[in-house]
Amino acid sequence: MGLVSDGRKLAALARRALANRTAHRAVVHEIEKAPPHPPHHFRIAVYFADGDVNMYQIRQWYRPLAELASTWPVVVLSRSATGARAILADGALPVAYVPSVRKLEEFVVGQDIRIVLYVNQNTRNFQMFRYGHRWHVFINHGESDKMYMTTNQFKAYDYAFIAGTAARERLSRVLWDYDFDRRTVPIGRPQADYYSGELPYAPDDRAVVLYAPTWEGDRPSAHYGSIRTHGERLVSELLATGRHRVIYRPHPRSGVIDPEYGAANRRIIAAIAAANARDAGAHHVYDDRPELGWQLSAADIAVVDISAMVYDRLAAGRPLLITRPVDPEASVDTGGYLAACEWLHADAPAGFVTELERVAGDPDVAARLGYWVEHYFGDVSPGAPTATFRAAIARLMDDWETWHARSVAAGDPEDVDEAELDD
Repeated sequence: MGLVSDGRKLAALARRALANRTAHRAVVHEIEKAPPHPPHHFRIAVYFADGDVNMYQIRQWYRPLAELASTWPVVVLSRSATGARAILADGALPVAYVPSVRKLEEFVVGQDIRIVLYVNQNTRNFQMFRYGHRWHVFINHGESDKMYMTTNQFKAYDYAFIAGTAARERLSRVLWDYDFDRRTVPIGRPQADYYSGELPYAPDDRAVVLYAPTWEGDRPSAHYGSIRTHGERLVSELLATGRHRVIYRPHPRSGVIDPEYGAANRRIIAAIAAANARDAGAHHVYDDRPELGWQLSAADIAVVDISAMVYDRLAAGRPLLITRPVDPEASVDTGGYLAACEWLHADAPAGFVTELERVAGDPDVAARLGYWVEHYFGDVSPGAPTATFRAAIARLMDDWETWHARSVAAGDPEDVDEAELDD
């Protein structure tokens, strides 16, 4: 059994290496065809060391960053070939492919980057931290009450842009000797200003249900995924009513650890296809497109797992239920919204549809929801989050000017020592 497992691992490593080599050649070819980036042009960099499997972490920032770029040019520093290929294909932001530290160095010294934004905690972020004379800012890839949101790694950054009061309270329970007043900056949820898009169906009198589960998790404490425990039954019940339209948006990593979880995901996709074949007017949606926005605003009610999707939906101010993890080892932070949310239990005796309809029509649930929206995100009125995000960046740009002037007056050396370059 061990030999079989080792063989599978080696085969997976070989496939990954081949995919990286193929992606590298494609990216280099694409960049060679394009005009070079103007020197000393970019003011903001988004550092992304991940491959295409984690593209959801940066894609959600495309539109807020494109808005910033109208004032301060933005570039993505992509360290992975598959990630760079995906970002180039998206065409949302300029990309610098910097697979080695030397390539990274060559690009950085030729630009005027004053703020570096980070959307995750990849260990290769450390290779960018070596550059001083600029602000390193963690912007994350979504608000959540998961353990990831309270890591001591927040201290590695000059600043952390957080969603609001709830995020600060969460961090304050965990981080010691951290200057929250100076180093955390609330910006709300800028993405909420872009919860729009063309619907892939014609609206009718059906109630629209968004089911957006996360992946299975790589350890018991993170076993939040509900596809096997809730998902198949939930979708089956909804497809049978004739009163509902399902938007199914599974996490792109569903099944990467647990093959049975992936199989359950495929069965749901097949059930949706079969339902559409029986009733062409149903227009149930299996949504595997990278863009996230319209799904959150179009759904009358959403069912999500403990993940950033809880808070993406919360920022829309619309009804939602959260699946209660079945694994008793799954870590559930009940100090915030999860202490007052509407849970969907796997053994709901009255049925899932009954639970959804109860939550959607309860005015008390709506009132509680309004409180938590403000607690997590502050002002979510149209345009307010974007204005707050822009103001935070503007403040750091002003601070950069102040510190840069002091550095020049003091005759400080440049922060780059080429003798230390090491891939």
